[in-house]
Amino acid sequence: MTAPPNIAKLRVAYQGEPGAFSQTAARQLLGDDAATIPFRSFEEMFQSVAAGDADCCVTPIENSLAGSIHRNYDLLLSSGLAILGETYLRIVHNLIAPPGTTLGDVRRVYSHPVALAQCGRFLRQHPEMEPEPMHDTAGAVRAVMERKQSGEAAIASEAAANIYGGVILATNVEDDPQNFTRFFLLAPPSASIRPLTEPSAQRWKTSLLLEIANTPGSLYRALGVFATANIDLSKIESRPIPGKPREYAFYLDVIGNVADAAIAQAIEQLRADADSVTVLGSYATSW
Repeated sequence: MTAPPNIAKLRVAYQGEPGAFSQTAARQLLGDDAATIPFRSFEEMFQSVAAGDADCCVTPIENSLAGSIHRNYDLLLSSGLAILGETYLRIVHNLIAPPGTTLGDVRRVYSHPVALAQCGRFLRQHPEMEPEPMHDTAGAVRAVMERKQSGEAAIASEAAANIYGGVILATNVEDDPQNFTRFFLLAPPSASIRPLTEPSAQRWKTSLLLEIANTPGSLYRALGVFATANIDLSKIESRPIPGKPREYAFYLDVIGNVADAAIAQAIEQLRADADSVTVLGSYATSW
């Protein structure tokens, strides 16, 4: 996949090391010509965009098995970045080890904690394998390949195995084949970045952050705005508001473009009754 000329030199930050699923998602969104820049933590990744060291970032936000990645929702809100696109990546986990290792040799398995959680059934079937958390799936493969210690393996992508020279001892070790991760493409609101998914998208999503008073019926009345307008609400996620104990903000995904009259009118009605409404982005989706 080759990116169009207007995004060929984009600097795209992601969390992890080369071969991470986030890097694959970045290329799925922006093409192989985009320059992907790895960062150890999500905080460093977001900061790189704020500092101008990257033009945008691609971050996982939700997994079909593990649920939402709450830390990234919080970082999104504090960053001031806008959602410009999304993509869904089928996550296939593999058990990877140095050449010459057999499945029976493995005693320690390294990977990101979320990846280990997604492979619980496989690990229970092999109680001799002790799971060991690391900061990144691809980074776990790199570490195992550098050490080449007997009995060590990692869980990661096929791309990571190819990059670091590992062999795949077992594939599809995730608990469920319907294992998808949703990724956001994030950039400053003024950025003119268009993901590759946009031209073929069949519909649009608009993501909102809603804060309302903690009173009986307030959430019901707020969501009724969308029901009255026959607008599909595809997701709602509550998060505590820092500094306001027992109060919550709500992340909403609605189907439609903020430029659509019905969506714009619903948001204005929502503003009339809510403490605050923030549009986080309106973006094309093929999901």
